[in-house]
Amino acid sequence: MSPPVYRDTALTNHYEFTSGAGYVLPEYPFVPPPELHSGTVERYPIVIVGGGISGLTLACSLARLGVKAVLIDEDNTVGVKGASSRGICYTQKSLEIFERLGIFERIAAKGTQWSVGRTFAGEDEVYSFDLRQQGNFHLSSQPPFINIQQFYIESFLVDRIHDLGTVELRWQNRLTAFEQNADYATLTVETPAGTYALEADHVIDATGSHSPLRQWLDVPFDSRRGDDRWCIADVRFSTRPPVERHTWIEAPFNENRAVWQHLMADDVWRIDYQMAPNADPELVSREDVVRERLARQFGPDVEVEIVWVGPYAYRSECVHALRHGRVFLMGDAAKVVSPFGARGGNTGVADADNLAWKLAAVLRGKADAALLESYGDERLEAAQQNVCVTNRTARFLRPADGAERLFRQATIGLARQYPFARSLINTGRMAVANPYSHSRACTYAPGSAAGQSVQNVSFAWADGSRGRVNDLLDWAAGDLLVLVFGDLSPSALQRLRRLCFDAPVRSVQVLGIDATAQAVEHVRDPQAHLQGACHVFGHAWALVRPDGYLAASGESVNGQLVAAIERSLGLRGDTE
Repeated sequence: MSPPVYRDTALTNHYEFTSGAGYVLPEYPFVPPPELHSGTVERYPIVIVGGGISGLTLACSLARLGVKAVLIDEDNTVGVKGASSRGICYTQKSLEIFERLGIFERIAAKGTQWSVGRTFAGEDEVYSFDLRQQGNFHLSSQPPFINIQQFYIESFLVDRIHDLGTVELRWQNRLTAFEQNADYATLTVETPAGTYALEADHVIDATGSHSPLRQWLDVPFDSRRGDDRWCIADVRFSTRPPVERHTWIEAPFNENRAVWQHLMADDVWRIDYQMAPNADPELVSREDVVRERLARQFGPDVEVEIVWVGPYAYRSECVHALRHGRVFLMGDAAKVVSPFGARGGNTGVADADNLAWKLAAVLRGKADAALLESYGDERLEAAQQNVCVTNRTARFLRPADGAERLFRQATIGLARQYPFARSLINTGRMAVANPYSHSRACTYAPGSAAGQSVQNVSFAWADGSRGRVNDLLDWAAGDLLVLVFGDLSPSALQRLRRLCFDAPVRSVQVLGIDATAQAVEHVRDPQAHLQGACHVFGHAWALVRPDGYLAASGESVNGQLVAAIERSLGLRGDTE
């Protein structure tokens, strides 16, 4: 009997192509899984469901750490058929993660770097920023932002996963049923060659905002849907606008509604137009209407190639918990945010980076399974923060009648004249690395910056060559990293050696330019950038996790450091 015909993945979200060239997505071949031939049910330590940016980042992170996993995706490509470039703006923290994964150079070569943003109300510039001038951005080896179509990053991740091995990618494998018990989860998967089952110790739901797993598990979540309507136009111009982020709160060429303007890869500009709440999606995305709108903005003589057009409406959602039995939710399966400030795909990348090292540590026997609970502590806090921030932006851009509209009018009026009011203009608070303020895996001592991200700053190796924080994390190979700043007493040096022998910890002494090294593993930090990135001063130590977050800091190499290491590995509870 021949197998049933596999249903191709449908275009999603009702996006529509115009007559423009569109985007050509890569296609990957279907390879029959071994279970179809053997008839056996294999068990895997990790099964990732969904090959979007979150699932692929997790798969690549696990492959880099040498952890076996299987990723299944219902489609045969990256991106979403019919949904164009989707995410386009990638933050410094995401770029630091991508450098660790080995794809940053490809992203930098293909994408467009930017740091300047300008916001207009009518003809007046009411707010501007240059992120390179801000201390929390300019020290990293990665730029503040790179704009690039999401499917490019996903395709780079696929290539890198193939290069690394370890993780198996299964295209055209659709999850159709799921169940779990105290020992394992069972997944039923449909393919063009038939249906099979596989078991998993851990299941990662990276299936996006329409997650079937979330429905089957009856996951509770909060949801908010507004009446704001937008239309995306991805276009090429005969003349190039400035390579800056331009936003209009009240654009005279768009009936005094908001407009976004960003350059991406391939000389393609993303223009987002805010539409009337009752706008007809089919009408506003019709090619002649889009061209008329572009002519009002850029002039009647501008030559435009329309690559893609699609209307959209946004919503916000956030689950109450990120773990349900053996299932971990990440990316849009965990939260959905409006696209203001680049807080969607970037937080999915951070979700993956957070969970990958913890799964690896537990599966290798280097951490207790309790460590996995900290994923929910940290990434749910981040999700809630991002939902809150983007909802505030949405209310500024589409205020309700009454106090919200009055506040917006007053803010715009004041910002036209007074600098103090310009920071109140809210067209999207740009995403940063979310801090973790109540994680069971961090040690919050007075004066400590535990839970903060450590930027990928530069230092000097012992031979004088240039290194970066990511190089130290690579050297630590998934273990915790202790950076000790300043001189080491003989007793402190002995304690560090013992710690590195007994625990999954690597230690490095960090010195000034002329100081004498006591440890073989040492680096020099002549400009104190590394010390600043770790948020410590003087003689101190910093415990840095594989995801580039500060787990703890202190002054003396003593029991406090030991306790912090135990907590970072899930070996010490909140009450101990």
